[in-house]
Amino acid sequence: MLASVTVRAPAKVNLALGVGALRPDGYHGLATVFHAVGLYDDLVATPLPEGSGLQLVVEGEGAGEVPLDGTNLAARAVAALKPHGASTDVSLTIRKRIPVSGGMAGGSADAAAALVAVDALFELGLGRDHLLEIAATLGSDVPFALHGGTAIGSDTGTRLTTALVRGTYHWVFVLAQEGLSTPLVYRELDRLRAAEGAVAEPSVPDDLMAALRAGDAVALGRSLRNDLQRPAVVLRPHLAQVLSVGHEYGALGGVVSGSGPTCAFLARDDTHAVDLAVAFTASGVCRTVKRAVGPVPGARAVDQRAED
Repeated sequence: MLASVTVRAPAKVNLALGVGALRPDGYHGLATVFHAVGLYDDLVATPLPEGSGLQLVVEGEGAGEVPLDGTNLAARAVAALKPHGASTDVSLTIRKRIPVSGGMAGGSADAAAALVAVDALFELGLGRDHLLEIAATLGSDVPFALHGGTAIGSDTGTRLTTALVRGTYHWVFVLAQEGLSTPLVYRELDRLRAAEGAVAEPSVPDDLMAALRAGDAVALGRSLRNDLQRPAVVLRPHLAQVLSVGHEYGALGGVVSGSGPTCAFLARDDTHAVDLAVAFTASGVCRTVKRAVGPVPGARAVDQRAED
């Protein structure tokens, strides 16, 4: 058995997020295009003496907002591996760099990292496909955090198809002062739709997929869309100003990331991304700004240490 395993997992942005009607099982059908970007959480897993149980430590920005009990997705990932031979006597240290409650799937990234780390730590040998099946039981975004790159997500987002993508894309992420609850945003979407009649079945936009295949950042910026943007803006009206500033300063496109409140802006290149980041910082409309490129790989071990 290894002495420790460190896994790095990326944030995501939904380039397109179509949300269907509320289903009888309480979920919404989704048609989305996931895109992994180079903002990462690191998770370090180390074994503990028998009977110690799970010990969870979270460090970094927003750490105080992350639950440390069994509701934490990384803790749930460890529990999900117990039937496959994993011990739950393990320490997990999560170093947060992905915004907490920011619509970038930081909790899902931590769960994916825990799956990879504990599988390696206890030499379970489950393989990527098996881990993806387990990930799908934990949450809609967890399989993609394992998959990485760019992928089409269907059903509740857990069924993934790798997308053909050319080139690298430069992003500026504008972080809000406070997070948004994903269930709250979905409930607001349902409320807004209640008076609008039938909800169309969600689908992946053809123009967005064509832009990705061509490596056309300008066309991609024009085709970004998110059905959760409207309810997120209703709940956080300030986001409308953030999106307006991005347009004013020449972003190729801007969209609320997932359920928000982080907003993602596409730049022409790295220099343009720096200029956008400086403009947003000077504008005073946000808490902080981060830059990243995508697509990047999913959760991967970056360090494994053997016992002495």
